[in-house]
Amino acid sequence: MSQQQAVDTAKLKFTNATDHLQEELKKLRTGRAHPSMLEGVMAEAYGTPMPLIQLATITTPESQLIQISPFDPNNIESITSAIRNNQSLGLNPTDDGRVIRVPIPPLTEERRREIGKQVGVKLEECMISMRNVRHEAMDAIDKAKKDKLVGEDEAKRLTQQVDEIMNTSKSEAENIAKTKESEIVSL
Repeated sequence: MSQQQAVDTAKLKFTNATDHLQEELKKLRTGRAHPSMLEGVMAEAYGTPMPLIQLATITTPESQLIQISPFDPNNIESITSAIRNNQSLGLNPTDDGRVIRVPIPPLTEERRREIGKQVGVKLEECMISMRNVRHEAMDAIDKAKKDKLVGEDEAKRLTQQVDEIMNTSKSEAENIAKTKESEIVSL
């Protein structure tokens, strides 16, 4: 692997870390219904756990309601219990035999603080991931310098590139988290 490839790989991994943070934050409740809130829910169907998206159509007909239309009505009970048993969601679905409705209750101040803490935890996980990526890139550059594949000046330039990419990605991740927090507080 060339030294520039190490920098490019690090850049890709930093981007993946921020993308993962965005996906994780989408799953957090903000008081407004969104189909991605149920992305991580696995329901028992046909003897195996399956993602909800493979079992039903998920829509939001109102800002405070998620509607789930199962492809097979026999799965209604397992979908309902999977949502109810997911403690991180804190939702209570109801069904009428064909459609499952999940009302999204307004967030209390205490629940908003809890979700805000979850945003902080997810951001810290992203930062740890970024630090690990930076560490890997620096190791690759140091190894190349040690093996005399690059000179001192080139190693310094590559190190600066990695640090610049890291700082850009870090500020992007912090902005994503700040936006999510303000979204949680304002609703």
